[in-house]
Amino acid sequence: MTRALSTQPAITAGSLASSPQPVLPAAGGLLLRPWGGGDVQGFLSAYRDADIRRWHTRRPSTEAQVREWFDAYSRDWQQEKGGHWAVTRDGGEMVGRIALRCLDFDDGVADVAYWVLPAARGAGVATRAVATLTDWALDEVGFHRLQLDHSTRNAASCAVATKSGYLLEGTKRSAAVHDDGRHDMHLHARIRGDDPGLPLTGGA
Repeated sequence: MTRALSTQPAITAGSLASSPQPVLPAAGGLLLRPWGGGDVQGFLSAYRDADIRRWHTRRPSTEAQVREWFDAYSRDWQQEKGGHWAVTRDGGEMVGRIALRCLDFDDGVADVAYWVLPAARGAGVATRAVATLTDWALDEVGFHRLQLDHSTRNAASCAVATKSGYLLEGTKRSAAVHDDGRHDMHLHARIRGDDPGLPLTGGA
C-alpha cells in the first residue's frame, strides 16, 4: 500500500532507475564504477582479509555467491534500493568498495558503507571515495542526509568518516553483532550544507 505524504518527497521516484548507474571520477586517479564479471575473484579475495572479515559478518565464500551479490547490486539500482561501486585506479585495478544503501526518497536519507584492500590502505583511498560519493548523492541526486556507522573499535573507519566531514553524532549501544560478539557502534552523518572542511566532533 502506498503511504500518503503530507509533504513532497525529497527525491522523485524513478530519478535514479531511469538512467544507468553512473561512473564517478574521484581525486588521485580513482574511479568509482559498477561491479562487473572481471571483479568476481578480487571481490572474493577481499573477504579473506582479516580486517575486512573482522568488520563484515556477511561475506561471500564462493565465486557463485559473489555473482549472486553482483546480480543483487544491479537489482538494487533498478529498484532504487541502493548503489554499489568498485573503487578502482582509473577504472582498472580494484582497490575497494563503496555503497549507498537503504535509500529513503521521501525523507532524503541514505547510508554509506565502504572497505579498502590492504595494499591501498593509508593512502586516502577511502576518504576520497566517500567524498566523491557524498558530493554526488547530496548535490546531484538531492539527498539531504547521509549517515554511516562502524564499530567503536574500528578507529580507521572513524578517521575516514571524520576526514570526509561526517559528524560523530553518538554511540548506538550493542547495535551490531561481530564475530567476537556485540559491538557498540558510532553513528556519523553529513547533512547537505555542512562544511566538509571543518573539523567536526560532537555527540557522545
